[in-house]
Amino acid sequence: MKPKKTSTAAEASFLNKVASLWPALKGSLALVHKPCIRPACRACARGDKHPAHLLSFTQDGRRRCMYVPTALVPVLRRAIENGRKIEELLCESGPALIREQRESRPPQPSSERESGASKTPKKKKS
Repeated sequence: MKPKKTSTAAEASFLNKVASLWPALKGSLALVHKPCIRPACRACARGDKHPAHLLSFTQDGRRRCMYVPTALVPVLRRAIENGRKIEELLCESGPALIREQRESRPPQPSSERESGASKTPKKKKS
């Protein structure tokens, strides 16, 4: 059985911040203009193309795109912004985790610090 992990203040703060940033996704949204498939479309015949939104994202190491309904665009814009904020939080959490671990670790006696500093044995003078 795994030991029960106690949550730290930094962990609780991180989880609260991330929970408030839902929905979130990583990708980009682009407005494109494309011709439609209707053969008698007057707009396409004039050279005007129809606006459409595309969501680009990475899946299994490959770049993918999906058409997005216009009604969903504001939700996706907010989700992309939230995803960027979560990425910033992750970048900040690394140094915070190291500082927290250093502060929670009991101090080493000075003799252990001095002996652990030099790992290479000293050569004797002849």
